Amino acid sequence: MNSLQTVLFFAIALIALTSGEHTSNWAVLVSTSRFWFNYRHLANVLSLYRTVKRLGIPDSQIILMLPDDMACNPRNAFPGTVYNNADRALDLYGDNIEVDYRGYEVTVENFIRLLTDRVGEDMPRSKRLLTDDRSNILVYMTGHGGNEFLKFQDAEEISAFDLADAFEQMWEKKRYHEMLFMIDTCQANTMYSKFYSPNILATGSSEIDQSSYSHHADNDVGVAVIDRYTYYNLDFLETQVREPSSKLTMGDLFDSYDEEKIHSHPGVRYDLFSGGEAGARSRLVMDFFGNVQNVEVEGGFAGNETTWQEELQAIERMIDEAKRRHNESMVPLSQHPIENTERLVRKSVLKKEGAAKVNVDSSWGKQIVGAVALLGCLGVWAAGSWLEAQD
Repeated sequence: MNSLQTVLFFAIALIALTSGEHTSNWAVLVSTSRFWFNYRHLANVLSLYRTVKRLGIPDSQIILMLPDDMACNPRNAFPGTVYNNADRALDLYGDNIEVDYRGYEVTVENFIRLLTDRVGEDMPRSKRLLTDDRSNILVYMTGHGGNEFLKFQDAEEISAFDLADAFEQMWEKKRYHEMLFMIDTCQANTMYSKFYSPNILATGSSEIDQSSYSHHADNDVGVAVIDRYTYYNLDFLETQVREPSSKLTMGDLFDSYDEEKIHSHPGVRYDLFSGGEAGARSRLVMDFFGNVQNVEVEGGFAGNETTWQEELQAIERMIDEAKRRHNESMVPLSQHPIENTERLVRKSVLKKEGAAKVNVDSSWGKQIVGAVALLGCLGVWAAGSWLEAQD
């Protein structure tokens, strides 16, 4: 196997390897509830936001949608803070939070436009889901819902059909590689019942006609601070998935669900996922909740280019160079007109430089003439100065 065949072999192997891998992880975290008594829904989202950031997903790849600012609500006994536990050991709000859609920006229309990238040219990058067909996406939603619908701010609803069609548009536009859809609301499992797009793994907190319950309340805050389904998901992620190198799988996460603790029947839908139930359960938790390991993205985001594409371009250049060298080694020297011409030109220049004769007498004569001219100029200047002094 010559050098050209070796380069081609490794190029094909790299293409086969990268075709099955994702190169970026994104998270879309949505609370759909306003009003103080829905404090727990905002705490649900902020809790998951903190977890995915801890596991490596940067803010630039997290879309956070909060319809109400509980931290600044006048009823908040602890201004500027949001807690998910009665011991108030961890402030979820803090100083390091980036809210992308706030208040009345959290609408069904904006949510669907975000997923499908049907936004105006003036939309800032922070409000766009800049994914491609190598991106894994975690979509988490929480709020008040019912049979095949989820309310947005008690003003409008998104249906299971709307969500299914939005995900299908994403698939057709190559906006995701694999997706994990999680929802915590009453009758949550009905929201993914209409999905029909490939590579979606879906899970919810409760079956049809079942409520989704809060976990506990903080007497000083005066309201419930987190929902049960989200609480036990976070309990697994925070106590078991401690490092970005964790090898725990989605099957491990689903097996941790305890109906007696959650007080409802959480569900999982596997049939749309590549490989079915076995394929879905074998996926690493970090494939959705963490950052992609061993991938370095340099420079800005332009046209959804990813690192593996840049590496393939570099390999193409190596192949072209190997071809060029191979062709040159097979062609006789006399058939390289350009190189022969360059050799003739260099030889001609060397001959001219070697035949050139330096005339020493001529050089000294030029120097004498120059000196005489310089002395003449000085004489004229001195005469002028003398005449000016006589005046």
